Amino acid sequence: MPSESKYQKQQTQPRDAKIISLILQSLGVEQYDPKVVVQLLEFAHRYTSDVLQDALVYAEHANKNDLDLDDVQLAIQGRVNHSFTNPPPKELLLELAEEKNKIPLPLIPEKYGIRLPNEKHCLTGLNFSIVPDAPPPPQPIVDQPGSSSQPSMASPDTETPMQIDQSSQQQQQQQPTDTAGAKRGRSAMEDDDYDF
Repeated sequence: MPSESKYQKQQTQPRDAKIISLILQSLGVEQYDPKVVVQLLEFAHRYTSDVLQDALVYAEHANKNDLDLDDVQLAIQGRVNHSFTNPPPKELLLELAEEKNKIPLPLIPEKYGIRLPNEKHCLTGLNFSIVPDAPPPPQPIVDQPGSSSQPSMASPDTETPMQIDQSSQQQQQQQPTDTAGAKRGRSAMEDDDYDF
């Protein structure tokens, strides 16, 4: 029974599909999905049409009216160079393997538990830093005893607290008095962005 259905399928297949299935059988491939034949047919059709189109371009460039064998061979050679890649020679692979195998594998550490790779290669490893080069924290400046001001924080390269107080007073005098109007103008501009 299975041989009859296989025979009937071969009878209903087109000629090109029969040829592809016969090629697969001659190569020793007995079990395959029927879609493989369709895929191979599509590949053969696309490859042949591309080669013939390239051959026509070469013939037109050579001012010929008909295709020659030379045009087709040139088109095939161009396709082979750009579409298919040959595996590297065996000597090159052996040389690369010998060079790689010169480096011995690291010894397995004698520790118990799950052996994980280095921390930087694990998914649980930290792959960020919050502040890569943080400046040193500011040093507290202790005022003289008897002064009523609170201790302030200053870094080594900043001004003294007295100078900071004077500069902040000057900045407050230079600021406009209508800060609420400036805030309203900014929020009005933001409201314009959200109008639809």
